[in-house]
Amino acid sequence: MQRIIVTGGCGFIGSNFVRHLLATDPGLAIVNIDKLTYAGNPENLADIESDSRYTFRQGDICDAAFIDGVLGEGPIDAVVNFAAESHVDRSILDSGPFIQTNIVGTQVLLDAARKREVPRYVQVSTDEVYGSLGDEGFFTEETPLAPNSPYSASKTSADLLVRSYCHTFDFPGIITRCSNNYGPYQFPEKLLPLFISKLMADESVPVYGDGKNVRDWIHVLDHCRGIEAAMRKGQIGEVYNFGGKCEMQNIALTKLLLKLLDKPESLITYVKDRPGHDLRYAIDCSKAERELGWAPQVTFEEGLNDTILWYQDHTAWVDRIKSGEYMKYYEQQYGERMSET
Repeated sequence: MQRIIVTGGCGFIGSNFVRHLLATDPGLAIVNIDKLTYAGNPENLADIESDSRYTFRQGDICDAAFIDGVLGEGPIDAVVNFAAESHVDRSILDSGPFIQTNIVGTQVLLDAARKREVPRYVQVSTDEVYGSLGDEGFFTEETPLAPNSPYSASKTSADLLVRSYCHTFDFPGIITRCSNNYGPYQFPEKLLPLFISKLMADESVPVYGDGKNVRDWIHVLDHCRGIEAAMRKGQIGEVYNFGGKCEMQNIALTKLLLKLLDKPESLITYVKDRPGHDLRYAIDCSKAERELGWAPQVTFEEGLNDTILWYQDHTAWVDRIKSGEYMKYYEQQYGERMSET
């Protein structure tokens, strides 16, 4: 039986990836390493905890002794690194945790994987490492890296570490980069779950600036299928982009949510723009289509409707998260900007 190490598997994308692999490959076992920070929720995988092929290890990827111990428990076919601080706004408030987890943590994983001679390592990254686009064009794997936030700078640094290990040590690393994910189990500080949960409660939603920033949206399961394809079929040392081929202005998406949830536009509150807010992201994923045989399968209409239904059916899950430290963060992040508009 193949044995895969997944880091950050209790987070949004990681938990969907773990569930996807266990559901589609009976010959695979997964060890999930997660520190269980604010966005790492073990409840995300409650439905598979009894699966004998699933093992959970709580710990920090920056802890070299812990990581080496877990990797030394048995043969490993691949390490897939999702573990990261991932929210731009939080990185603007305090970049320290991003430097530690996203850069130092990646270095620890790389060294441990080298020591244990892991045959394949996948670094899950983001299109934000490319910076911002104008009104035209797309990010390709050859686009120069130009991160514009502490978060994206930390992810860029991690990508470059992986690249350097591939070049210097013939390390079996692969990098994946994707556009904005959406779907079930997403922590409700990100745009879609935040807006859906607030609109369900008839609360106003905060739109940065004029709302004309453009994002490309990919359903989380399409992204997970892409990561799996890269893990199984990707070429060592290569980068693969995954996008949903669905560009939309933030304000257009907000108004679509209002329509689908039958809420008035009076619930839109424009707030002071995020510092250094990237204008537009758009992914060219033709390389992944050509070399991995991957393509997005979930249409945005289908995926968005399913996502809304999931949050409507899981209000207790959202309520348990939207308390304590999360609400303190929300007030810190948006309260000041609302008072300035």
